[in-house]
Amino acid sequence: MADPVRRRASYEDVLNAPPHHIAEIIDGELHLQPRPAGAHSAVSSTLGEELGPPFKRGRGGPGGWIILDEPELHLGSEILVPDLAGWRRERLPAVPDEPFFTLAPNWVCEVLSPSTEKVDRLRKLPIYAREGVEHAWLVNPKQRLLEAWRLESGRWLALGVYADDARVRVEPFDSFELDLSVLWADLAQ
Repeated sequence: MADPVRRRASYEDVLNAPPHHIAEIIDGELHLQPRPAGAHSAVSSTLGEELGPPFKRGRGGPGGWIILDEPELHLGSEILVPDLAGWRRERLPAVPDEPFFTLAPNWVCEVLSPSTEKVDRLRKLPIYAREGVEHAWLVNPKQRLLEAWRLESGRWLALGVYADDARVRVEPFDSFELDLSVLWADLAQ
């Protein structure tokens, strides 16, 4: 017997998701994930703290960015929630008073976990490329890695993979030296 036709998930499904879950719609399917574990949250928060002063506030860097934790992005029929996203202020001068964003960010960061890595890499990155997101970072707390990607001609170009306690300058925030050891400092050995 053939599988019944599956209905496309809607924004109502996202709104009705169980509490303490992140709800996304990818290729018409509702994806539910529990809230991130401690290491995931610690790395994401620390990265936002490091990028905020020089890029969001202009202290020790050029400013000119809005950087947000877990914004809900409505990109065509997809609803995605990256761990961090950034918009250049010339494209998004102020945060709108709306529950979600329809303007694709200039940069996204996905903090990888064993339960999300496959979806983040194989399903979300192509959507970000389709929507013209210029840069993507994938951060793996367990392996203590940062991967950086730039969109060129609709395809992701690997800029580099950085590990452990490296001090790096990585697009689009390459005017600032990021000490990766700070990202892992709060993690259990």
